[in-house]
Amino acid sequence: MDSSKNNHHSERCTMGVEGLDIVLSGGLPKNRLYLIKGDPGVGKTTLAMQFLLEGVKCGETGLYITLSETKDEIMVVAKSHGWDLAGIHLYELSSIEEKIRHDTESTFFHPSEIELNRTISALIDEVKRVNPARVVFDSLSELRMLADTPLRYRRQILQLKQFFAGRDCTSLLLDDRSSNSNDLQVESIAHGVLVLSCAPSGYGVAQRQLRVVKIRGSEFMEGTHDLILKKGGMEIFPRLVAAEGITEFTRENFSSGIGELDQLLGGGLGRGTSTIFMGPPGTGKSTLTLQFALRAAELGEKVLLFIFDETLGTLLDRSAKMGMDLNPMVEKGMILIQTVDPAEISPGELAHGARQAVTKNGVRMIIIDSINGYLNAMPAERYLVLQLHELLGYLNQQGVITILVLAQQGLIGQMHASVDLTYLADTVLLLRFYESRGEVKQAISVIKKRSGDHERTIRRLIVNIKGISVGEPLHEFQGVLTGVPMLMDAQEAR
Repeated sequence: MDSSKNNHHSERCTMGVEGLDIVLSGGLPKNRLYLIKGDPGVGKTTLAMQFLLEGVKCGETGLYITLSETKDEIMVVAKSHGWDLAGIHLYELSSIEEKIRHDTESTFFHPSEIELNRTISALIDEVKRVNPARVVFDSLSELRMLADTPLRYRRQILQLKQFFAGRDCTSLLLDDRSSNSNDLQVESIAHGVLVLSCAPSGYGVAQRQLRVVKIRGSEFMEGTHDLILKKGGMEIFPRLVAAEGITEFTRENFSSGIGELDQLLGGGLGRGTSTIFMGPPGTGKSTLTLQFALRAAELGEKVLLFIFDETLGTLLDRSAKMGMDLNPMVEKGMILIQTVDPAEISPGELAHGARQAVTKNGVRMIIIDSINGYLNAMPAERYLVLQLHELLGYLNQQGVITILVLAQQGLIGQMHASVDLTYLADTVLLLRFYESRGEVKQAISVIKKRSGDHERTIRRLIVNIKGISVGEPLHEFQGVLTGVPMLMDAQEAR
């Protein structure tokens, strides 16, 4: 076997879509025919244009053959993204029909087979004339309708594949599945298949995803990858794999700066671990995260906060009034705050943002407040657990301290959360309200800590305009976690 030929075919064709080359392990193998499937409006045309524009950047000739849209419609799409298609040849169906009419002026009615053959012939002639390195056919539905029968359609696709096999050309066939969504004719012929999908949400933006079904003889990232369509094109967020990056770091405890809290935590939060702050609304979970964020920033470590439940203005105002002004550290770039609207963001985009913050911005602490808001961005609870498992695993291996806030339902007595994630976290802090002498007070305890020992007591937590303070263990009370404790006498307390 000619090794030079093998090396030639192993070359990659970069796609021009951010994140897609990562999914494809560098791009599509060159000089092959690929199928891009997806319902109308999912982003096939956008992907195809970016593919051709990337070719122009690489000095390659591109040809866009549109069978379902006019040149004007294609130009409108390009203009909406700010693209210049001057370097791409456009060939539309009306040109093909004109050529067919010119070749058969004496015939009033043409059987579908004759029309299909001549359409394919016209397409091939245009490819020969332009001699492109990249070509896009949009879409196959027109050819499928002309073929009339599956057998005839398959033969014509095979004819196209054989034609391109002898040319240095990478081809994308777009299929909007409008004729037959279960048609696997082209999938079996194509060298690779990419599927774009769009799932409408009950509220907010639709969830768009990409999945690579196959690429013969080439590695790729399996599974579904979230994507967005925005001005400037498509962006894909490769599925986060926890094992993809392991960084050496010193395993040590990170101090909160509050002595009693560090005692409770057995020295602090473990570096390279995840922690859940859990409790009913108002117990001080978010305020506690700010204490750790400020402490990290003061020690020269960058912090990223994903805020779901309050606006940036409210957060900054509240923190300043409690003596924990974030503004100086925000202005220095030590604390990064990203407000998140769960109706406008996909889980993949959030995970991608966390990864970029760690790898490019050097973030050493990530706070998600709250997981309840994150849950609303997920299509199903089981996906939330899988996504978080991968995200926490990745961040832990990068030596990042991750803090998650989980709001429980209820105020006093038995609490429950909409989803149980405590088994995912390395450390769990439990916050509670309790009644004492006609007052509602707060308590804090550590339920578990995988990275070391911790104090087993329940301590009083005080959150006010002076900030956060942690009191002595509540030895004199029994039943604090029930919300209505009993005062014990001195002998029982011992």
